[in-house]
Amino acid sequence: MSEVRVRFAPSPTGALHIGGVRTALYNYLFARQNGGKFILRIEDTDSSRFVPGAEQYIIDSFNWLGLTFDEGVHIPNEEGISYRQSERKPIYKRYADLLVDKGLAYIAFDTPAEIEVKRKEIANFQYDSTTRNAMKNSLTLSADEVKQRLTNKEQYVVRIKIDPGENIEINDLICGHVCINSSVLDDKVIWKSSDGLPTYHLANIVDDHLMRISHVIRGAEWLPSAPLHVLLYRYLGWADSMPQFAHLPLILKPDGNGKLSKRDGDRLGFPVFPLQWADPKTGEISTGYKEQGYLPEAIINFLALLGWNPGTEQEIFSLDELIHAFSFNRVSKSGAKFDIEKAKWFNHKYLQNKSNTEISLEFQQILSQKDIKAPLNYIEQIVALLKERISFVADMWEQSHYFFIAPTTYDEQVIRKRWKENMGNNLIEILHIIESVQPFDKTKAHDLTMDYIQQHELHLGHTMNCFRLALVGAAKGPDLFEIINLLGIEETKKRVLQAVSTIENKL
Repeated sequence: MSEVRVRFAPSPTGALHIGGVRTALYNYLFARQNGGKFILRIEDTDSSRFVPGAEQYIIDSFNWLGLTFDEGVHIPNEEGISYRQSERKPIYKRYADLLVDKGLAYIAFDTPAEIEVKRKEIANFQYDSTTRNAMKNSLTLSADEVKQRLTNKEQYVVRIKIDPGENIEINDLICGHVCINSSVLDDKVIWKSSDGLPTYHLANIVDDHLMRISHVIRGAEWLPSAPLHVLLYRYLGWADSMPQFAHLPLILKPDGNGKLSKRDGDRLGFPVFPLQWADPKTGEISTGYKEQGYLPEAIINFLALLGWNPGTEQEIFSLDELIHAFSFNRVSKSGAKFDIEKAKWFNHKYLQNKSNTEISLEFQQILSQKDIKAPLNYIEQIVALLKERISFVADMWEQSHYFFIAPTTYDEQVIRKRWKENMGNNLIEILHIIESVQPFDKTKAHDLTMDYIQQHELHLGHTMNCFRLALVGAAKGPDLFEIINLLGIEETKKRVLQAVSTIENKL
């Protein structure tokens, strides 16, 4: 195999979709596996859809995800190569003119209004071999009239000229053998005089050739365009160096059919962008995976398995392991349903591998926002106790707030179900037993408490849940004696006496 060179080529028309991230990831894995190059190219030929800030957002997203490019729009190079298509206009014009000169493309002067009239006259109209002879183009107009129109600076487009009746075959690395007859293809616009820019089709082929791209790895939505691209390679004389194609399965919405969209994320309450995005046109702010507390390595692992499987039961992969294991023959041909719960599961797994100190430092920032100050070693002990219960660092507050703020209300359902006659006195007696364990020892305090409950024939569940209620405000949390150990005897005593007084006065 010659040098592997792959590219991720997004358009700067808004935030980077999570589906685009997966496409980039598969390109990255294949490049790294083969010692190749991973290139970032910005395809900004559609000037009407350009969104300020989108290009930098794409770069920032990959920096956060840890996917590094070897060449790209943001990486200086000594050759003076631009990876931004709007800066390569003369190159595309040269190849558009070449195709016209070879009779493989033609100039069309039809206005949008004239084409719209044809659409109304002809059902399912498309500009192709059956209709172009009735249109205003260099195939139907005299050479003198074409020259005069160009001299008058009339706006025009260049269309590829596709002859009908040819089977165009593609051997896709994922989809296998694909054959499409040229009769169904239209004469696509490949260059526009209005802005001097090519359309995606011409720019894509020219850049892939000049940048020596060996494999085009992209979403399945581009498969219908592949025959046109094959023809362009052939028309330009580059058939022998045409890259191999691999069209990835779509990422589908979690419910129903169809491609995952931002609307699905908004509707179901999950992000579809890696980072927060502020739309400069509407002012709308969309949260990202980073802001929701996802770890980049968890997102990478999740996306890698969204359409590819390793053929084993392994689910947790480091980036290096993914590079080693990835292969196109295990990429699914059908779409992959997006499962946000699985994404949360991955985040939980990766969070468990973080040190208690790392999590504590992040959690300390959350506490600071709530005007709560606590020693880091105290926070670390809480994190060690509750770490397995959380999927995000932000979950720590819900799981641990009672370690920082004493409860002022108590779960009414627990009181109705558990708080029986003489419960207050029993809790105070147990408190005295726990106080007597000096220095405090969790195991000894537990055993003495169990002895008291057994000797007085108390209901174990009722008693322990009510003691927990006094400390937490609800029947939840980790081991009761771990809570007591962290709160300390004085705080425990204060909370039990307060809870007994508050609850007994209401009964």
